[in-house]
Amino acid sequence: MNKQINIIYISLSGNTKAFIGKLMQYFAAQGVTVNALNVKEFPEFTKLKKPFVTFLPTFLKGGNGVDNGYTEILTTILGDYLAYENNYRHCYGIIGSGNRNFNKQFALTAKQYASRFGFPMIAEFELRGTKNDVSRIAQKITAQQEIFEKQKQE
Repeated sequence: MNKQINIIYISLSGNTKAFIGKLMQYFAAQGVTVNALNVKEFPEFTKLKKPFVTFLPTFLKGGNGVDNGYTEILTTILGDYLAYENNYRHCYGIIGSGNRNFNKQFALTAKQYASRFGFPMIAEFELRGTKNDVSRIAQKITAQQEIFEKQKQE
């Protein structure tokens, strides 16, 4: 049976999309099919029925990264898509990204989604990620997907 991974994400600056592309190549080399949907390019909401993982870059309104500036901007369509028809129930985790220069704001939106929707924060990476990030995150996705599938069977 061919293994499959479904990814729902949003990419605004191209960094997340570039990372997803590298991740798809990594999985393809292992015989794993990846279906990836950038909600920015396909904004029509549909009810999701298959398990998926979510990728979310951090875009926040102002702030200094220490004690303010925690309001999400530009990526809210992803949250709306997850909330639509309770799609978030099929999400087995989220991976956050951003720029480490922004201190506490780094990958903050993904942490906020994990709390809001009740799924785990799997990993984080900076900007377009490194080769090590790709293999590390691929392993974490696979492990979390297996946990999710076992829980669904119980």
